[in-house]
Order: sequence, then structure tokens, then C-alpha cells
Amino acid sequence: MMQQRKTCVAMLLAGGQGSRLGILTRHVAKPAVPYGGKYRIIDFPLSNCANSGIDTVGVLTQYKPLELNSYIGSGAPWDLDISNGGVFVLPPYSKGDEGEWYKGTANAIYQNLAFIKQFNPDYVLILSGDHIYKCDYAEMISHHVKTGAALTVAVREVPWEDASRFGLMNTDDEGNITEFEEKPKNPRSNKASMGVYVFTWEKLRHYLEQDECDPESRNDFGQNIIPTMLKAGEKLSAWTFQGYWKDVGTIESLWDANMDLLSSPPPIDLHERKWRIYARNVGEPPHYASPESQIKDSLVTEGCEVFGQVTHSVLSANVHIAREAQVIDSVIMPHAVIKRGAVIRRAIVAEHAVIGEGAVIGEAQGDIAVVGSNTVVPDGYRLKAGQQLGE
Repeated sequence: MMQQRKTCVAMLLAGGQGSRLGILTRHVAKPAVPYGGKYRIIDFPLSNCANSGIDTVGVLTQYKPLELNSYIGSGAPWDLDISNGGVFVLPPYSKGDEGEWYKGTANAIYQNLAFIKQFNPDYVLILSGDHIYKCDYAEMISHHVKTGAALTVAVREVPWEDASRFGLMNTDDEGNITEFEEKPKNPRSNKASMGVYVFTWEKLRHYLEQDECDPESRNDFGQNIIPTMLKAGEKLSAWTFQGYWKDVGTIESLWDANMDLLSSPPPIDLHERKWRIYARNVGEPPHYASPESQIKDSLVTEGCEVFGQVTHSVLSANVHIAREAQVIDSVIMPHAVIKRGAVIRRAIVAEHAVIGEGAVIGEAQGDIAVVGSNTVVPDGYRLKAGQQLGE
């Protein structure tokens, strides 16, 4: 059935396992991981769509999708519960008796060409579900239309030491992409793709169908689609993004992104009324800080009970910090319990974890320690810097 025609449809890639996040994504997809006290990572691209006037979003899920599906629901928190459009959860299609997993980012969109086709859009916006940033996609689409490009790639400069983690490109003086390499070992550029693309719909369909016929292809935008379009002489444009953008695909980067919120001023303003980040939040009672508690330089979300000491940390909803417990330079996710005398330092404690009395998690120096969701840490247990505990 043909839906009301849309100028632009967004497709949000949210099926990644996020293996570099270790035990934090053992039971949930990466976009469903909590961030910043009251958000999930996926809140950022969904809110960007809503704030940019894009009201039709397909969310492509795959790995451990249940919590993510439940969280998205009807899309109401992001104003995406409309009749002509809205948010659609798109798992891999079933073919015959067996389902077929998405083989790559391009194949994921290819499997959903029929979904896009029913809206007959002029443009398709493709997004990743694992970045923290605020972006007006309408500006990027306007740039795409103005330049007459077949594809526009959102670009930002990254530190040279991080460059090999990204798809990198060179551009001419007019911002046209002349070279593109996916995660090269020896980078020749530090202009990194943000994994945000605007395609002209007919071009996208053509190159996806062509790519699917190539048995050698890895069905990936960075490795296959973009190089093929460059080789074919298509006009590819780079759109430079200047704001805060964080790829939270590793434990260190997720911890860093949370700590960024404690800067003064923070590099990303979650209080900004003009560009709000929306989330599905169940109303909880106000947080409580007892007379003997000490809270410094921290974010404390509703429903928390603090009897101990919290310093330079982020507490999500319904966290309990017992007497004589210390939480320093750490991220505590929803419903975690830190018992009496426990010390948490440079660590991430996941949802519903229980830290036993006198346990010591993390150290003042070194890599981030992680306790997985629903993990019960015994009294007196010690978890060293960089170690992970959980199932």
C-alpha cells in the first residue's frame, strides 16, 4: 500500500552487536545502552530526526532487539507516533522458513527497499545508532539539494591518532569527495565519515541493487557502495559538521562521553530548549540525598537514593548508594545498588548490578573497570582497572 509521499525518509541502523563494549552489550543492542543518566544512545538520532522535521524513520534492528523494540514502542517520546509516517522497527526479513540476517550496512537497507518505496521519497537519510551528537539534518539535506549530489556524507575532522577507526576521504576545493578509504591502516586524511548519509533515492536504489548482485561484495556502504559510486563518476559531496560528536563504540569512549557532561560548560548542552533530546522516561520520585551524603560535581537522576559519597560521577535513575560507599569518576546505570563501604572508581556499573559491602571496583589510574547488568558482586571483592565482571 502506497503511503503519503515523503520528501525524505530516515533509515537508522541499530542492529550492531557492539562487541567493543564488552559485557555492556552482552544482553542488549548497542543503541539501547544507557547514557547520561536518563538517556539511551538511540535517543540522539531519533531526537535529531524529530527536531529536523523528519517524521518517517525506519529503525533496522537485529542483535538482541527485545529491549530496543520495547524502548522505541510507538515512538511517542520523539513525536513519531503519527498516522502518515512515524517510527517503524524493521527486523531482518524472513525468506521461506528461515530468516536472513543483515549481511552488512548496505544489505540492511537493500532488504528494506520496499519499505522506502512505499513513501516514494526524493531523498533517503541513513544514520548510525551509536553516536552522541546534535545535528540539524535539514541543513545537510539542503546542502545535498543545492549541490546536486548523488550522495552527501557528513564529515568531521578527527585526531590523526584515531583516524584509522573511520572511513576517511579527501575532497577538492568545492567539497566534492575525490577519494574514500574505509578504516585504512595508514591514513592519508583525517576527514572522517560520521556514518550519516543523504542519498538521492533513485541513486541509492540503483547502487544497492547492483551491489546485491556482486557475490564478492561485503554489502557495506564504506567498503563497497561509496567506492563504487566514486569509480562510476557520481558526484559525492562532503558536508562538514562542526559540533560535538562522539562515537561511543568502546568502553573508554562511552565513559568519556558521560564524563564530558560534567565539564563546565559541557561540550553538548542537554538543557538546550531549542534542540531537546527526548527519551522514554517513566516518572520516578525525586532523588533523595541524606544528611550524611556528599555529592560533588555529579549528575544525579530522579529516583536515586544517596547516603554515601558521590564525586564527579553520573547516576542513572533509581540508583542506591549506601552509607560509607564511595563513587568517584564513574557511571552508574539504572537500578544499580552500591552497598555499604563499597568503593567504585573509574568504572561503569551496568543496570541492576549489585556491588557487595566493602567491594572495590576499579582504580584511580588505568583503564575503565566494568560490572555487567544483573551481576551480583560479592562482599569484599576487588575488580582491577580494565577488568570486566558479568555474564
